[in-house]
Amino acid sequence: MMSQAIDCAYSVEGDGPPLFLIHGIGAARNTWAKLLPVLTPHYTVVTYDLRGHGASPLPDGEFGLEDLVADLEAIRIKTGFEQAHFAGHSLGGMIGPAYAHAFPDRVLSLGLLSTAAFRTEDDSKKVLAVVKAMEDRGIPNVLETLTDRWFTDGFIRDHGDVVRRRLDQVISTDPDVFLNVFRIYATTEMAPWLHHVTAPSLVLTGENDGGCNPRLNQLIADALPSSRLEILPEYKHSLLLEAGEDVARHIHQFIQSLG
Repeated sequence: MMSQAIDCAYSVEGDGPPLFLIHGIGAARNTWAKLLPVLTPHYTVVTYDLRGHGASPLPDGEFGLEDLVADLEAIRIKTGFEQAHFAGHSLGGMIGPAYAHAFPDRVLSLGLLSTAAFRTEDDSKKVLAVVKAMEDRGIPNVLETLTDRWFTDGFIRDHGDVVRRRLDQVISTDPDVFLNVFRIYATTEMAPWLHHVTAPSLVLTGENDGGCNPRLNQLIADALPSSRLEILPEYKHSLLLEAGEDVARHIHQFIQSLG
Protein backbone atom coordinates (compact mmCIF):
# COMPACT_ATOMS: atom_id res chain seq x y z
CA MET A 1 0.00 0.00 0.00
CA MET A 2 1.28 3.49 -0.89
CA SER A 3 2.32 5.58 2.10
CA GLN A 4 0.21 8.69 2.53
CA ALA A 5 2.23 11.73 3.63
CA ILE A 6 0.90 14.13 6.24
CA ASP A 7 1.33 17.90 5.92
CA CYS A 8 3.87 18.28 8.75
CA ALA A 9 4.79 21.64 10.27
CA TYR A 10 8.35 22.74 9.53
CA SER A 11 10.79 25.65 9.84
CA VAL A 12 13.63 26.81 7.61
CA GLU A 13 16.46 28.99 8.92
CA GLY A 14 20.10 29.71 8.24
CA ASP A 15 22.17 29.94 5.10
CA GLY A 16 24.18 27.40 3.11
CA PRO A 17 23.67 23.81 1.95
CA PRO A 18 20.38 22.26 3.16
CA LEU A 19 20.42 20.15 6.32
CA PHE A 20 17.26 18.35 7.48
CA LEU A 21 17.04 17.46 11.19
CA ILE A 22 14.69 14.66 12.31
CA HIS A 23 13.67 14.45 15.98
CA GLY A 24 12.76 11.39 18.03
CA ILE A 25 9.85 9.98 20.02
CA GLY A 26 7.56 12.42 21.82
CA ALA A 27 9.72 15.42 20.93
CA ALA A 28 9.38 18.26 18.39
CA ARG A 29 11.60 20.51 16.30
CA ASN A 30 12.46 22.62 19.38
CA THR A 31 14.67 19.72 20.51
CA TRP A 32 17.30 21.12 18.09
CA ALA A 33 17.44 24.55 19.77
CA LYS A 34 20.95 24.12 21.20
CA LEU A 35 22.33 23.00 17.84
CA LEU A 36 20.91 25.76 15.66
CA PRO A 37 23.30 28.58 16.66
CA VAL A 38 26.21 26.35 15.61
CA LEU A 39 24.60 25.08 12.41
CA THR A 40 22.61 27.98 10.91
CA PRO A 41 25.68 30.10 9.98
CA HIS A 42 26.77 27.23 7.72
CA TYR A 43 23.56 25.48 6.61
CA THR A 44 19.98 26.12 5.61
CA VAL A 45 18.49 24.04 8.42
CA VAL A 46 15.06 22.44 8.00
CA THR A 47 13.46 21.20 11.22
CA TYR A 48 10.00 19.70 11.41
CA ASP A 49 7.53 18.05 13.76
CA LEU A 50 6.84 14.38 13.09
CA ARG A 51 3.20 13.53 12.41
CA GLY A 52 1.16 13.84 15.62
CA HIS A 53 3.97 15.77 17.34
CA GLY A 54 4.30 19.50 18.02
CA ALA A 55 2.26 21.53 15.54
CA SER A 56 1.84 18.71 12.98
CA PRO A 57 -1.60 17.17 12.44
CA LEU A 58 -2.66 13.94 14.11
CA PRO A 59 -2.56 10.92 11.81
CA ASP A 60 -5.65 8.93 10.99
CA GLY A 61 -4.88 5.55 12.53
CA GLU A 62 -1.72 3.46 12.81
CA PHE A 63 1.36 4.30 10.78
CA GLY A 64 4.79 2.80 10.13
CA LEU A 65 8.36 3.82 9.34
CA GLU A 66 7.57 4.05 5.63
CA ASP A 67 4.91 6.69 6.38
CA LEU A 68 7.43 8.78 8.34
CA VAL A 69 9.78 8.52 5.35
CA ALA A 70 6.95 9.73 3.07
CA ASP A 71 6.39 12.73 5.35
CA LEU A 72 10.07 13.67 5.10
CA GLU A 73 10.04 13.40 1.32
CA ALA A 74 6.94 15.62 1.19
CA ILE A 75 8.80 18.31 3.16
CA ARG A 76 11.83 18.01 0.88
CA ILE A 77 9.58 18.54 -2.14
CA LYS A 78 7.94 21.58 -0.51
CA THR A 79 11.27 23.18 0.37
CA GLY A 80 12.51 22.59 -3.17
CA PHE A 81 15.92 21.15 -2.30
CA GLU A 82 17.04 18.53 -4.81
CA GLN A 83 19.67 17.10 -2.44
CA ALA A 84 20.45 17.67 1.23
CA HIS A 85 22.27 16.48 4.31
CA PHE A 86 20.09 14.65 6.86
CA ALA A 87 20.59 13.93 10.56
CA GLY A 88 18.22 12.28 13.02
CA HIS A 89 18.14 11.48 16.73
CA SER A 90 16.85 8.19 18.18
CA LEU A 91 13.82 7.27 16.01
CA GLY A 92 14.98 10.08 13.72
CA GLY A 93 18.23 8.12 13.35
CA MET A 94 16.13 5.34 11.82
CA ILE A 95 13.98 7.60 9.64
CA GLY A 96 17.09 9.18 8.05
CA PRO A 97 18.69 5.91 6.88
CA ALA A 98 15.29 4.55 5.78
CA TYR A 99 14.85 7.73 3.73
CA ALA A 100 18.35 7.32 2.25
CA HIS A 101 17.51 3.70 1.39
CA ALA A 102 14.33 4.80 -0.41
CA PHE A 103 15.74 7.99 -2.00
CA PRO A 104 19.51 7.51 -2.30
CA ASP A 105 19.98 10.25 -4.90
CA ARG A 106 18.56 12.89 -2.52
CA VAL A 107 21.03 12.31 0.33
CA LEU A 108 24.45 13.99 0.52
CA SER A 109 25.23 12.70 4.01
CA LEU A 110 23.59 11.16 7.06
CA GLY A 111 23.86 11.66 10.79
CA LEU A 112 22.69 8.73 12.93
CA LEU A 113 22.52 10.14 16.46
CA SER A 114 21.70 7.97 19.50
CA THR A 115 19.99 5.24 17.51
CA ALA A 116 19.96 1.44 17.46
CA ALA A 117 20.33 -1.50 15.11
CA PHE A 118 21.63 -5.07 15.38
CA ARG A 119 19.75 -5.51 18.67
CA THR A 120 20.13 -8.92 20.30
CA GLU A 121 17.04 -10.81 21.42
CA ASP A 122 17.70 -9.49 24.93
CA ASP A 123 18.05 -5.90 23.66
CA SER A 124 14.71 -6.20 21.86
CA LYS A 125 12.97 -7.70 24.89
CA LYS A 126 14.08 -4.78 27.06
CA VAL A 127 12.79 -2.07 24.75
CA LEU A 128 9.54 -3.94 24.05
CA ALA A 129 9.05 -4.33 27.82
CA VAL A 130 9.04 -0.52 28.13
CA VAL A 131 6.33 -0.27 25.45
CA LYS A 132 4.26 -2.98 27.20
CA ALA A 133 4.63 -1.25 30.58
CA MET A 134 3.40 2.05 29.07
CA GLU A 135 0.45 0.30 27.43
CA ASP A 136 -0.46 -1.45 30.70
CA ARG A 137 0.29 1.24 33.30
CA GLY A 138 0.01 4.46 31.33
CA ILE A 139 2.76 6.60 29.85
CA PRO A 140 3.13 9.08 32.76
CA ASN A 141 3.53 6.25 35.29
CA VAL A 142 6.45 4.70 33.41
CA LEU A 143 8.04 7.88 32.12
CA GLU A 144 9.72 8.86 35.38
CA THR A 145 11.68 5.59 35.33
CA LEU A 146 13.20 6.62 31.98
CA THR A 147 14.68 9.88 33.29
CA ASP A 148 17.96 8.35 34.42
CA ARG A 149 18.24 6.44 31.13
CA TRP A 150 17.98 9.68 29.19
CA PHE A 151 19.97 12.14 31.34
CA THR A 152 23.19 12.02 33.35
CA ASP A 153 22.92 12.38 37.13
CA GLY A 154 24.63 15.78 37.07
CA PHE A 155 22.23 17.15 34.47
CA ILE A 156 19.20 15.89 36.43
CA ARG A 157 20.60 17.61 39.53
CA ASP A 158 21.52 20.91 37.86
CA HIS A 159 18.87 21.22 35.14
CA GLY A 160 15.72 19.76 36.65
CA ASP A 161 13.62 22.32 34.76
CA VAL A 162 14.86 21.01 31.39
CA VAL A 163 14.20 17.41 32.45
CA ARG A 164 10.70 18.34 33.61
CA ARG A 165 9.92 20.11 30.36
CA ARG A 166 11.05 17.06 28.40
CA LEU A 167 8.80 14.75 30.45
CA ASP A 168 5.88 17.17 30.10
CA GLN A 169 6.45 17.28 26.33
CA VAL A 170 6.09 13.50 26.18
CA ILE A 171 2.97 13.52 28.37
CA SER A 172 1.37 16.21 26.17
CA THR A 173 1.91 14.06 23.05
CA ASP A 174 -1.19 12.14 21.99
CA PRO A 175 -0.78 8.76 23.76
CA ASP A 176 -1.77 6.71 20.71
CA VAL A 177 0.80 8.55 18.60
CA PHE A 178 3.48 8.22 21.28
CA LEU A 179 2.94 4.47 21.64
CA ASN A 180 2.81 4.10 17.84
CA VAL A 181 6.22 5.79 17.36
CA PHE A 182 7.68 3.93 20.34
CA ARG A 183 6.59 0.63 18.76
CA ILE A 184 8.25 1.68 15.47
CA TYR A 185 11.45 2.48 17.39
CA ALA A 186 11.25 -0.81 19.30
CA THR A 187 10.57 -3.06 16.30
CA THR A 188 12.59 -1.43 13.49
CA GLU A 189 15.69 -3.40 12.58
CA MET A 190 17.97 -1.71 10.07
CA ALA A 191 20.46 -4.59 9.91
CA PRO A 192 19.00 -6.30 6.79
CA TRP A 193 19.37 -3.20 4.58
CA LEU A 194 21.81 -0.79 6.25
CA HIS A 195 24.71 -1.96 4.08
CA HIS A 196 22.82 -0.63 1.04
CA VAL A 197 22.91 2.93 2.42
CA THR A 198 25.92 4.42 0.63
CA ALA A 199 25.72 8.06 1.79
CA PRO A 200 28.67 9.13 3.98
CA SER A 201 27.40 8.69 7.54
CA LEU A 202 28.28 10.06 10.97
CA VAL A 203 27.34 7.52 13.67
CA LEU A 204 27.30 9.18 17.09
CA THR A 205 26.05 8.14 20.53
CA GLY A 206 26.68 8.64 24.24
CA GLU A 207 29.09 6.40 26.12
CA ASN A 208 26.40 5.54 28.68
CA ASP A 209 23.33 5.39 26.43
CA GLY A 210 21.83 2.05 27.52
CA GLY A 211 19.49 1.38 24.62
CA CYS A 212 21.63 2.95 21.85
CA ASN A 213 24.98 1.95 23.25
CA PRO A 214 28.47 2.03 21.70
CA ARG A 215 28.33 -1.74 21.04
CA LEU A 216 25.32 -1.37 18.73
CA ASN A 217 26.68 1.83 17.17
CA GLN A 218 29.96 0.11 16.32
CA LEU A 219 27.93 -2.51 14.44
CA ILE A 220 25.99 0.26 12.66
CA ALA A 221 29.22 1.98 11.63
CA ASP A 222 30.70 -1.31 10.45
CA ALA A 223 27.63 -2.04 8.30
CA LEU A 224 27.57 1.34 6.56
CA PRO A 225 29.91 1.44 3.56
CA SER A 226 31.15 4.96 4.43
CA SER A 227 30.98 5.98 8.09
CA ARG A 228 32.66 7.64 11.03
CA LEU A 229 31.89 6.59 14.62
CA GLU A 230 31.98 9.11 17.49
CA ILE A 231 31.29 8.19 21.11
CA LEU A 232 30.68 11.17 23.41
CA PRO A 233 32.08 10.38 26.89
CA GLU A 234 29.66 10.03 29.84
CA TYR A 235 26.48 11.13 28.06
CA LYS A 236 23.28 9.09 27.90
CA HIS A 237 20.37 9.31 25.42
CA SER A 238 19.33 12.95 25.54
CA LEU A 239 22.43 14.24 23.77
CA LEU A 240 20.59 17.08 22.06
CA LEU A 241 19.48 18.63 25.35
CA GLU A 242 22.68 17.96 27.31
CA ALA A 243 25.35 18.40 24.65
CA GLY A 244 23.63 20.08 21.71
CA GLU A 245 26.50 22.40 20.80
CA ASP A 246 28.98 19.52 20.89
CA VAL A 247 26.75 17.34 18.69
CA ALA A 248 26.33 20.24 16.24
CA ARG A 249 30.09 20.70 16.00
CA HIS A 250 30.52 17.00 15.21
CA ILE A 251 27.87 17.24 12.46
CA HIS A 252 29.51 20.34 10.98
CA GLN A 253 33.01 18.88 11.11
CA PHE A 254 31.80 15.69 9.48
CA ILE A 255 30.05 17.49 6.62
CA GLN A 256 33.08 19.77 6.14
CA SER A 257 35.36 16.73 5.94
CA LEU A 258 33.46 15.53 2.87
CA GLY A 259 34.89 18.46 0.90
